[in-house]
Amino acid sequence: MPFDLKPFRDMLGEILPRNRFYQKKYAGLQIDPDSFQHLSDLTSLPFTLKSDLIADQHNYAPYGQILTYPLEDYCRLHQTSGTSSGRPLRWLDTPASWKGLLNCWTDSFPIMGLSSQDKFFFPFSFGPFLGFWTAFEAASGAGYLCLPGGGMTSTARLRFLLEHEATVICCTPTYALHLAELADREKIDLAASAVRMLIVAGEPGGCIPATRERIEKVWGARVFDHYGMTEVGPVAVEMVELPRSLMLLQNHYLAEVIDPQSDLPVREGDVGELVLTNLRRWGCPLIRYRTGDLVRLKPYQNRICFEGGILGRTDDMIYIRGNNLYPASIEAVVRRFAEVIEFRIVVDHTGPLADLSVEIEPTPFADSTNLAELVARAIRDELLFRVDVKCVATGVLPRFEMKARRVVHIR
Repeated sequence: MPFDLKPFRDMLGEILPRNRFYQKKYAGLQIDPDSFQHLSDLTSLPFTLKSDLIADQHNYAPYGQILTYPLEDYCRLHQTSGTSSGRPLRWLDTPASWKGLLNCWTDSFPIMGLSSQDKFFFPFSFGPFLGFWTAFEAASGAGYLCLPGGGMTSTARLRFLLEHEATVICCTPTYALHLAELADREKIDLAASAVRMLIVAGEPGGCIPATRERIEKVWGARVFDHYGMTEVGPVAVEMVELPRSLMLLQNHYLAEVIDPQSDLPVREGDVGELVLTNLRRWGCPLIRYRTGDLVRLKPYQNRICFEGGILGRTDDMIYIRGNNLYPASIEAVVRRFAEVIEFRIVVDHTGPLADLSVEIEPTPFADSTNLAELVARAIRDELLFRVDVKCVATGVLPRFEMKARRVVHIR
């Protein structure tokens, strides 16, 4: 793969004398930064796991030994949601590392076809997660008008984006659909608004065809998917000319795709786990970090792309009576039904074998009984798996501003 490893060699030379986390991790290894000439040379280094980072911050609270520099050199703190591990990771950045993250977005803007006339709207309250902090600062630094939407109700946000003629919305796919639901209730025609683009992140919905089509239809705008992680940074973005695929920001990251069982590289076109090395975040570096995210590698014009975006997570797989299911597979079916406003997957572990059901929230005038049967049949036909589908009353299922949590485990 076409990667320039000079930034990696430079980073190793900087952090190895200073970073106690990697000094311990690489203890006993003879590491010469100049020996790394090809991506395959990285296999001499062990993976970095999320459990390593959690243990580091537990043993050396609150920030661990992953910090390359003294604490007074850092200017930003963010943390993960803790949804997969149960314990959020705190992540700090120096001014130089933070600038590196902003440059990821600056490089992304032309890839998505932004113009100098675009106006960004961020319809949520910024929190400690990295979220769109970097997008906001990078866009404002690049001269775009940026409209913050914190401290507002969702209905007020709709009025606000119309009043200021926002052209670019940054949010999760879930929240884009929730705003569309409210707009329908308020008799607001989003397709007639100035919005021409939605940059969605935090969930795989941006590359799920049915979810994407629903968003684009109601907004009358193009969806651009974006992928990043708090502990890594903004990683990949959808290109104008290649819908439903994510292009790796190769100036900022090294990427490997491995078989999660054997830890060996997968063949081109096979699904595997994404392993990332960030090159510009020296203050909190990650080398060969196993993301847990599943991708399918697709080279495109000397670029590295992930076909279909993020396909799922290794820890999201649900095992039900001999069947392996990913939540994104169920969403891909449920979102085909315009009569379904929201849904939730319930996994019941209280019996000898786990049971799975899907709760759907229909539109007010939908035929609930018939809709449940149709959705259940579609899941069976598509996934070859029988599932109990139940309709719930309108407004019962939760709505989310940021990352949705649609899988509920009962134990």
